[in-house]
Amino acid sequence: MADEQMFADVESLRPLVCATFGRNRPLLRAERLGGGSSKGAYRLTLDGGDTVLVYAWSDAADYWQGVRPDADPFSHASGLALFQAAERRLASAGVRCPELLFTDRSKMLYPADIAVVEDVTGGSLEGLPEKDPTAGSGPCQCSRTGATRSSSFGKVAFVDGGGHSPGTSCENVMVDQALAQLEEVAGRDERAAHAQGRLEETLNSLAEPIEPRATSALVHSELGPDHVLLDSRGEPVLIDIESAKYFDVETEHVWMRMRFGGHYAGLRRDGLDEDRLRLYQLCMHPDLVAGPLRIADTSHPECEWFREVAEHHLQRALQFPA
Repeated sequence: MADEQMFADVESLRPLVCATFGRNRPLLRAERLGGGSSKGAYRLTLDGGDTVLVYAWSDAADYWQGVRPDADPFSHASGLALFQAAERRLASAGVRCPELLFTDRSKMLYPADIAVVEDVTGGSLEGLPEKDPTAGSGPCQCSRTGATRSSSFGKVAFVDGGGHSPGTSCENVMVDQALAQLEEVAGRDERAAHAQGRLEETLNSLAEPIEPRATSALVHSELGPDHVLLDSRGEPVLIDIESAKYFDVETEHVWMRMRFGGHYAGLRRDGLDEDRLRLYQLCMHPDLVAGPLRIADTSHPECEWFREVAEHHLQRALQFPA
C-alpha cells in the first residue's frame, strides 16, 4: 500500500513531454493535483501556456491496492488498461472523455504506467447547478449510458476482453459484497457489530423478490458532479473512468442520488426497479464505511475526511429501516 508517496516534478516528467510533443515543447511547470487516492495526477504547463494532464499509475500513488481478481466487479479499479478500455467503450456510447494523447507502459520514461490526456478547463459540475441551474442540467445528460448493454457483467476491460460474469447475478454479487464489508466493519466498530444481524436480515429480505436480468448496462460506477468536467463549449466530459463496468443501472442511480442531492431529479430515468434501488442503497453504506476506513489507516493526507465519510455511511446504515 502507498505508505510513502513519491511525487513527480519537472525534471522527472521532461522525458515524457519530449516523447509526446517532441523536443521543441519545453516543460515549464508540473503541478500535482490533490484529492486522488488511486493514481498520481499532474497538470503540466508547456511553453505558450498550453496545459495537459498526466496520469501516473504506480504502487506509490495507490492507496486502494487489494487482492480481488480482475473478474470481480468490485476489484480494485486502477490502471492504464482499465482506463483505455473504459475510454474506448464510453466513446463508442457517445460519451466524451479527455482526449488520450500518449500512453507508455515501458517505465523507461517514468517509473509508472503513464497517460497524457487533454486538460479540460471549463470546470466541473461541482457547485455549478447552484450558480447556474440551466448550465448544470444539460451536461448531466451524459449519465445516460444505459443504452449500451452486455449479456455479461463486470469491469469493461474484463467483459470487452471476452470475460464472463463472475457470479449468478448483479444483485447476488452486490449482497455478497455488502455482507463481506459489513463483517469487516463489525470487527472495527461496536455499533456495527450490534446491528450486524439485523442488517444482514434486511439485505437478504430486500434481495429475495428480485429476479436476475439477462443483460447489464454500461455505468460509470462513481458518477458525481466532481467526475463531470465541462469543455470550452460547455459540453460534459467524464473523468475517473477506470471503474466503469456493465452492471444494473440502479447502482449508478443510487450513487447519483447521493452525490447530486436535490439536483438528481433531472437525472432520474424512467423504468428503474424500485426494489433494486432500495437494496443497492443499503449495499452502498457498508462499502462506504469499510473502504474509507482502510484509507484512513494509511498515510493519505486526507485521512480525517475519509473517517468522516465512513462515519456518515455507518450512521445511514444504522438508521436504515428494517
